[in-house]
Amino acid sequence: MRNSLNKSLAAGAAMVLAATTARAQGPRGAAMRAPLPGSMDERRILAVIEDVHRNHQYLSVPQEDGRLLRLLAESTGAKHVVELGTSTGYSGLWLLLALSRTGGRLTTFEADRGRNQTARGNFDRAGLLPLATLVLGDAHVEAAKLKDPIDLLFLDADKEGYLDYLRRLGPLVRVGGLIVAHNMASPPPDPRYVAAVTTDPALETVFLNMHDAGLGVTLKKR
Repeated sequence: MRNSLNKSLAAGAAMVLAATTARAQGPRGAAMRAPLPGSMDERRILAVIEDVHRNHQYLSVPQEDGRLLRLLAESTGAKHVVELGTSTGYSGLWLLLALSRTGGRLTTFEADRGRNQTARGNFDRAGLLPLATLVLGDAHVEAAKLKDPIDLLFLDADKEGYLDYLRRLGPLVRVGGLIVAHNMASPPPDPRYVAAVTTDPALETVFLNMHDAGLGVTLKKR
């Protein structure tokens, strides 16, 4: 029963977001309107997110992608999100905002020590550090040590490594869970990864925000 509900939630979220993205390609002013905080805590977190985006924009996903990540994680009730490629913590902050509402936690991997420390400081400023486990090291090695089930897997590390990450961590993603891959439009993605998530009958994949960096959102059906 729970698996059916989870799959319905994930599929519904993906369809709604696909429709939203299609509409967003109209008037850009409406698409990029700042998110409205629902509480004082959310206002504080959003202020940190905006500051990180302003100061580290070239190391961040686009704002629209960050907001999609938050919606995907929160609408599916994610309890454990794994992120490969912490960078300075911008995408992680959006995910942590969702997890602060679902009661979940983030495990995020970064190979660069400076970025890892910057992200830690940003999570702390937002009051979200207790929800995050930051792992320093090669994600191909460190993430392979994970044992716990994953509700949402976000790939934003070395693009040529996406297929390896999928093979190693895909089995940990629960049925009804999501695999979200960044840079599905720019730079050009690894065609082997695209083939893997679009030809496997156990997976359902849609591509969003392809006018920008692009996101691939994959539902694990079984």
